Amino acid sequence: METIKVKLQPGAKLPDYQTIHSSGADLYALLDTPVTLQPLQRALIPTGISIELPPGYEAQIRPRSGLAINHGITLLNTPGTIDADYRGEIKVIVINLGDKPFTIENNMRIAQMVIAHTLQVTFEVVTELTPTKRNDGGFGHTGL
Repeated sequence: METIKVKLQPGAKLPDYQTIHSSGADLYALLDTPVTLQPLQRALIPTGISIELPPGYEAQIRPRSGLAINHGITLLNTPGTIDADYRGEIKVIVINLGDKPFTIENNMRIAQMVIAHTLQVTFEVVTELTPTKRNDGGFGHTGL
């Protein structure tokens, strides 16, 4: 198991996994006062944490399914990518797509973070690509 260094601001909570097989560790809001989002309103919510990822890794910031289905709360720019060389505070762009105001409280679980391997590649310009059965089929080409 890898260890990720985490710098916590005062009052911030360490990301944590809710079950033994969870892929995403929950991220918590770090707020002085609650933030109420009206329908279609968005806000940048601080978490109070900074992380140090090893080279070849990223942290993907994703919505929490319960907030999405129960309240219409999701994240913009999702999944957000935290690069291995970023050392600033992780903040989450939250939007209310529901039809009622939603209040984010301090220490509320607002997102989840998945740590994933990444690969940097070299790009080669060519005039043709190797054909496949799918080729350029996309956006529903396989039907319902």
